Amino acid sequence: MGNNGIVKWIPAVAAAAILFASGEAKAQFEDAAEDAVSAYVIEAGTGQVLYQKNETKQLPPASMTKIMTMLLIMEALEEGEIQLDDKIRASEKAASMGGSQIFLEEGETMTVDEMLKGIAVASANDASVAMAEHIAGSEKAFIEKMNEKAESLGLEHTNFQNTTGLPAEDHYTSAEDLAVISRELLQHEKILQYTGKYEDYLRKGEENEFWLVNTNRLVRHYEGVDGLKTGYTKEARYNLTATAQKKNMRIVTVVMGADSPKERNQITASLLDDAFGKYEYHALAKEGDTVTSVPVEKGKHTNAEAVLKGDAGVVLRKGQDAGTITEDITAERIVTAPASSGEQVGTIRYFHDNDLLSESDLVLKEDVEPAGWTELFGRTLQRMMGNVS
Repeated sequence: MGNNGIVKWIPAVAAAAILFASGEAKAQFEDAAEDAVSAYVIEAGTGQVLYQKNETKQLPPASMTKIMTMLLIMEALEEGEIQLDDKIRASEKAASMGGSQIFLEEGETMTVDEMLKGIAVASANDASVAMAEHIAGSEKAFIEKMNEKAESLGLEHTNFQNTTGLPAEDHYTSAEDLAVISRELLQHEKILQYTGKYEDYLRKGEENEFWLVNTNRLVRHYEGVDGLKTGYTKEARYNLTATAQKKNMRIVTVVMGADSPKERNQITASLLDDAFGKYEYHALAKEGDTVTSVPVEKGKHTNAEAVLKGDAGVVLRKGQDAGTITEDITAERIVTAPASSGEQVGTIRYFHDNDLLSESDLVLKEDVEPAGWTELFGRTLQRMMGNVS
């Protein structure tokens, strides 16, 4: 893997929002999305944008809000703050939520696993509030975490007022921002075990057994769809953020403001058809591949290997020559010891005809151990001697 020169590292944005669609392909996407207020199509692994329509328009997301709710739940699981078998008690507030619900009774307990099923499959407002209260102490505190996360992802067209998407003043997001949140959620692959379910049961065998049926009908009716979230309110109309994988390419589509559930499904299916029919993913390098080295200050070694944090690739029109891809590597000028393996130290960007296609993070391959006092003194002495004429 070549190196086009080490320059000052510029932090990567949450998603590489670079449009790379030919005029013909764009027209096809536009035909598909004609009846949506806004729409957005990306390839999840690279972040490449294949289509965008009114992508920054601030709109009520309805229950697509729960994509952020689920993201914070998955982060809490990953960080060990909660476990799937933890028992969650429904508060009076959670049990009183209207709209889509699993009909929690005040004081009823369910596991995190069951609550996630309720949220991901049935879009349960009561389960969303119960989980928010458990993780953050109150729904209000959880909403603060949602907005903090939005800010950390660089989202400029998002503000949350609740965890559910029920109508609320100043509660909005955009198709582009939803795609970024979705891409972040998909880093937690276990979520697809929930969003990809078409049906399941809660309280199975009990008198109040509850049948869950996925509000995202494409999970059953479109090959490869395994998420993510529908949304409807009178104000928002019919929305759907969907994701599907075929072979080695995962597509995320966002549709906002359709007139009916049938229409939002048709638009989404058409966008997926266009994406999978016209584009293909080209793998360029694998997670852990060494890309470059970075200089180290105060370390046992004066350089450290920088490797790919994840697989790297680009999406091209079918039939397009992948040999025309060029790359540019940016990295820290100096890493100061000690530093941990996995610490981000740069970015590799892939271009086609000067158009940015995708970018991947570079991280330290191994821990960078500090040098001892004797080593540091010896180096200082050598530098001093080298300056003596």
